Amino acid sequence: MDLNADMGEGFGCWSMGDDSALLEVVTSANVACGFHAGDPSIMRRVTAEAVERGVAIGAHVGYADKAGFGRRHVDVAPDVLRDEVLYQIGALDAFARIAGGQVRYVKPHGALYNTIGHHMEQATAVVTAVAEYDRTLPVLGLPGSAWLRLAAEAGLSVVHEAFADRAYTPSGTLVPRREAGSVLHDADEIATRCTAMATGRAIRDHSGGSFVVEAASICVHGDTPGAVEIARRVRGALEGAGVPVRPFTG
Repeated sequence: MDLNADMGEGFGCWSMGDDSALLEVVTSANVACGFHAGDPSIMRRVTAEAVERGVAIGAHVGYADKAGFGRRHVDVAPDVLRDEVLYQIGALDAFARIAGGQVRYVKPHGALYNTIGHHMEQATAVVTAVAEYDRTLPVLGLPGSAWLRLAAEAGLSVVHEAFADRAYTPSGTLVPRREAGSVLHDADEIATRCTAMATGRAIRDHSGGSFVVEAASICVHGDTPGAVEIARRVRGALEGAGVPVRPFTG
């Protein structure tokens, strides 16, 4: 099982999360590419630390919406979105290569991640950007999403993702952040849930039902309070259950 985290999400003198500490725990780093968060210096620092620690680097592409942290839907034209995603992947890859690595996968962020779960035009735009840049790049997303279906149809490798610290609806989508209980904070509860997901056992949804999440990667949000401790607990629980923790990129 891969353990990924969103990072590099500060901007200038504003910091968010403890990237260095998370890089000691996770196996894949979703690095902000300067649109929803991040800036060139942060991208350079995080990619260099990821390479040093052997952590896979992913382009965490998002809407051009720093004020909203990329969590607001943007009605952007598909051709513009395609070019913005292509721009973000290329920018991060430049810093990764300077550090001796490379971008190994692509994961959309926030509102873009949710929108392309069902919005065909925007999903197609993101798929096109990845395919034009490098068809060998795997893409990370929610099982059953339009984004992953279209990516597979385009010949891209798709990787199903689960969320350690987010509540699920009965249909398997994420509970919107504006709703109470959408973000989980109890590290022990989260670790137990992740072990269940990794071993094929059912977890509880937001309405009290249960379902099984099939995923090759589990995400811990770097901006969640206590993210580092949560990531440590999750990794420890997985390894304690006999689940190998390693990058899905090999």
